Formats: sequence, structure tokens, C-alpha cells
Amino acid sequence: MEKREERLLREILSFYKGQQGELIPILLQVQANFGYLSEKARKLIARFLSITEGQVYSIASFYSQFRLVPLGKKRVTICRGTACHIRGAPRILEATEKVLGLKEGETSSDLEYTLETVACFGCCALAPCIRINKNVHGEMTPEKVKELFPHLK
Repeated sequence: MEKREERLLREILSFYKGQQGELIPILLQVQANFGYLSEKARKLIARFLSITEGQVYSIASFYSQFRLVPLGKKRVTICRGTACHIRGAPRILEATEKVLGLKEGETSSDLEYTLETVACFGCCALAPCIRINKNVHGEMTPEKVKELFPHLK
């Protein structure tokens, strides 16, 4: 962790009293600022709250909204809602995994891509859908997935 990041983390912690019940709000705020919960951040949080690093890790790994590794620059998200599922979301996920060389939940080693799924985008008329960062692409097919990532073919 760089000194600037450590300074920001200590600033975040300065708004708290150091009580164990503050763990989740602290984790949420740290992740909002850094994008994930680094090992160094988890250690500092544990020390601040007088709990073990294992306790921090246990909570951070239990809740799906917390990330223990950084996200890629491009978050590739596939909808698994009912409409998308019926119209081929499993094939879209499979094609995307193949093109990116990632499994669901993984981030590429160069931090370029993170592949994830969600329960529903709310774009059922466009099913099946894939989102890259904030851009939704509808009526996807495995062939269209390849077109989204032409440089990776």
C-alpha cells in the first residue's frame, strides 16, 4: 500500500471510534475508496478495531459485495435473469469465459477484465444481455460476444 493510500485509510478510520460493530461500515467505506479490500487495509482495520485479521477476512469474504482483489478496468457482467437464462445466458457466459480466458468471478492478471454475473439487469426485452462497465449490449449470441472483444480472438 502506498503512503497516499495508507494516509487515506487512516483518514477514513479517524471518523470511527474503533468499536467492533463498526467493521462493516468501515469495510464498505474502504472499498468505496479503493475498489477492494487489500490485505494491508484488512490488517490496519483489524488493528484499529482490536480484532484478528481472520475476523476481518471472515466478514469480508462472507458478504458478496466485498472484494478481496482489485477489479479489472473493464467489468464484464452477464445477466442471469429468467428472460436472459431462457434466451441463452449460459451460452453467453460460456462464450465470454472462452474469449476472455476467465471463469466467472475472476479478474485477468493484467487487471484489464473482471468477469461476473448478476441476477438481473432489468433489460428483459433485450435478453440475453451483457454489460461492459456501464454499456449494456442486448440480444447477445456467442458470435456477438466475439465481436465485443475483437482484439482477443
